[in-house]
Amino acid sequence: MIITGRVQNVWYRDSCRTEALARGAAGWVRNRPDGSVEAVFEGSPQTVEQMVVWCRTGPPRARVDFVEVIPEPVGDEVGFCVK
Repeated sequence: MIITGRVQNVWYRDSCRTEALARGAAGWVRNRPDGSVEAVFEGSPQTVEQMVVWCRTGPPRARVDFVEVIPEPVGDEVGFCVK
């Protein structure tokens, strides 16, 4: 996923990690040089959909303008980390 808006310096990545761990999702999240955030989620279809829904709002200080969901083949992610 690519998330754009005011998503850096608002605890988006750490909040995303907390939400993913609470739901049992694996993957990672990182800032991109263009000011957006990139995230990869693995888990059950319901878990991934819950994370997509969460990413459309993010933490309280964020302003999400757009979320691009890019389907990818399932990988071998274990745990969830902030890169």
